[in-house]
Amino acid sequence: MLSNSLPAFEADILERMVAWRHDFHENPETGFEEHRTGGIVAETLERLGYEVHRGLGRTGVVGVLRNGEGPSIGLRADMDALDMDELGDVPWKSKVPGKMHGCGHDGHTAILLGTAEYLARHRPFSGTVHLIFQPAEENLGGAREMVADGLFEQFPMDSVYGLHNMPNLATGRIGMCYGAAAAAYDNFEITITGKGGHGAVPELTIDPVLIQAQLVNALQGIVSRNLGGLDAGVVSVTRVHGGNTWNVVPEQVVLGGTARSFDPAVRDRIETRMNALCAGLAAAHGAQITLDYARGYPTLINAEAQTDRAREAATRQLGADHVEVIERPMMGSEDFAYMLEKCPGAYVLVGSGRSASDPMPHNPYYDFNDEILPIAAGFFAGLVAQELPRR
Repeated sequence: MLSNSLPAFEADILERMVAWRHDFHENPETGFEEHRTGGIVAETLERLGYEVHRGLGRTGVVGVLRNGEGPSIGLRADMDALDMDELGDVPWKSKVPGKMHGCGHDGHTAILLGTAEYLARHRPFSGTVHLIFQPAEENLGGAREMVADGLFEQFPMDSVYGLHNMPNLATGRIGMCYGAAAAAYDNFEITITGKGGHGAVPELTIDPVLIQAQLVNALQGIVSRNLGGLDAGVVSVTRVHGGNTWNVVPEQVVLGGTARSFDPAVRDRIETRMNALCAGLAAAHGAQITLDYARGYPTLINAEAQTDRAREAATRQLGADHVEVIERPMMGSEDFAYMLEKCPGAYVLVGSGRSASDPMPHNPYYDFNDEILPIAAGFFAGLVAQELPRR
């Protein structure tokens, strides 16, 4: 049952938000392919009277609504899906093999469209609202592309805000973390080249399988033995590729994985130690080991003043008992961090949990909780009214 904390949030807007969400879920598009999704967004904004700008960050859309003189604010939603098969059986299940909205960006887009309609209908503000529909949040850095294309130069704003659904936070609650809220995200690929040969005479080979086993263990020691007890870091090997049959020692094994951190010094230390471990094991075994370490998203840092403002808006909407300050940042990453590097703002979490067994995002059975559509849209609309008070 949908709840509605904003009395003026009419039933027709709520119904459209649900319809949009289900339609986006059925028709997922992954990074920089959001042509259909972006088209629906742009057409809807145009119908509502927004200035619409397409093509920022390739497939991004920005809608601008002006209502006299006053400050400006940006609200952001991500639009992309994930490259994964959906295993659940909801009526709006993905129609596209190998793609699904496994992180709730279908809901985020519907939330911002519902906010757009409410703001256009009621105009409870004085100033300018920029609605940012961003592509390619998952791995590809669509926010970085929008910033590079001049997002903040073309659409000057005093502050920018984003949100994400969170199944491990109860429905009806909103949480925010001050300062570092999401980790920096790096990828690595390690190629171990040895000397292949017959599995019956391994002494005549340089076995990359043996080396990778030692290297995986050694990499785990970076966090436990090279970082301080109060430093936060993660090094995870997530894939190992090598070999084709039972009786052949392969010539090569390739490892891949991710590293997460909050402090730039910790980030540097992780990369430095990975290089040293690869060089040391290569020398010890007479192999060649190359490390390709790719820096990804920066740490997402919420500005204190804007986090205060988000907290105030959520408290006005839901009451203090339903708003919480989250003390521990998440090790997940978010490319909204690129926007926060250029413009002060905050990223909040909207609770969507119904039970302890709810699948988390990136699970093949995950499905966005429609009950939070009016809660999240109400938060966005209330934040605009608070930050751009009507004269």
